[in-house]
Amino acid sequence: MHADTNSEHLGVDSPYIEVAVEVFRLLADQTRVRILLALRDGELSVNHIADIVDRPGPAVSQHLAKLRWARMVTARNDGNRAFYSLTDEHATRVIREAILQAEHAVDADPVHHRAP
Repeated sequence: MHADTNSEHLGVDSPYIEVAVEVFRLLADQTRVRILLALRDGELSVNHIADIVDRPGPAVSQHLAKLRWARMVTARNDGNRAFYSLTDEHATRVIREAILQAEHAVDADPVHHRAP
C-alpha cells in the first residue's frame, strides 16, 4: 500500500474527475460494494466471495471482472481456482465514507458519532 503524500491533484480542475465519476458509477452496485468489503481482510476465492455476498458464483465473477478492469482488485490463479484481493485501500476508504454519510441520511444520531 502507498502513503498518500501528494494531494495537489484534488482541485476542481483535476484531470482525474472524469475517471473518479466512473469509479462512482462502478461502485453504484450493492454486490460490488459487498465484494470489496469482503476483501478487506485479505485474499478470497471466487466461491468464498460468492458465499459471503450471497450471490451466484458466475455473477460474482462478472462483478470481479469489472473491479479488476478498474484496478480495484487483483487476481491470483492457483490451478483452476482464482483468488482475489484488493489492489489498495482506496476503494474501501471510499465505501467507508459513503456508509458513514448514509448513516447521516438515515439517522439523526449516526452510530459513528455515538460514544462506545
